[in-house]
Amino acid sequence: MASSPAILPISNQQTISTGESQAPVSTPAVRAFINTVTENVRSGLSSRRPWSELVDRSAFSKPDSITDAAGRIRKNYSYFRVNYITIIAAVLGFSLLTNPFSLIILVGLLAAWLFLYLFRPSDPPLVIFGRTFSERETLGLLIISSIVVIFLTSVGSVLISALLLGTAVVFAHGAFRTPEDLFLDEQEPGASTGFLSFLSGAASSAAVSAAPVVAAARV
Repeated sequence: MASSPAILPISNQQTISTGESQAPVSTPAVRAFINTVTENVRSGLSSRRPWSELVDRSAFSKPDSITDAAGRIRKNYSYFRVNYITIIAAVLGFSLLTNPFSLIILVGLLAAWLFLYLFRPSDPPLVIFGRTFSERETLGLLIISSIVVIFLTSVGSVLISALLLGTAVVFAHGAFRTPEDLFLDEQEPGASTGFLSFLSGAASSAAVSAAPVVAAARV
C-alpha cells in the first residue's frame, strides 16, 4: 500500500509581513527625522563665535544713550546670533530641569505629537478605549491638549519665564558689549537679523529633508 505524501508545513509569511508593515510607528522615519534635526543643529552651532569674545570684560562699557544701546544690540546680535540663541536655550533647559513636573508634561506632549500623528501610519486608525479616531479627530485632540497644557498648567509659565529671562540676558549683554569694526567686517552678506532666524532655518531644512520619510511613514 503506497504511503501518502508528506505534508510540508507552510508558514503564513504574508500575514507576518503585513502585521509588521502596519506597525504603529515607523522607526526608520523617526530615526531619519532625528538625524536630520541633529545635523542641522550641529551645522548651526559650528558657526558660533568663541565664548571668550562673548565674555571679554575689556569690551564692556555703559552705552551713552538708548539709541546707542539699540545699535549695540543690533550689531552684537548679528555677530553673536548663535551664541545668544544657545544662551536662551540653556536657560530654557535649566528651567525645565528645575521643574520636573513641567518637563514630564512637555515631553509627554511632544511624544504624543510624534507617535500619534507625525510618524503614525494612517491605517489602521487610532483606537483609544474602544473608540476609533480619524486623522482629523486625532489632530484636533492634539491641538486642544497642547492649548490646555501650555496655557492652563505650569508649563506655560515656566516656558514664558525662561524665555523672558534668557532674552533679558541677551539684551543686557548686547547693550553693554562694545561692538568693534571687526564685527561688521566679518558679517556674512544678507545675514538675517531676526532673533529666530537660526532656529527657523534649521527647522525648515529639517522639515524639507524629512518630509519624504514622514510621508512614507503615514501611508
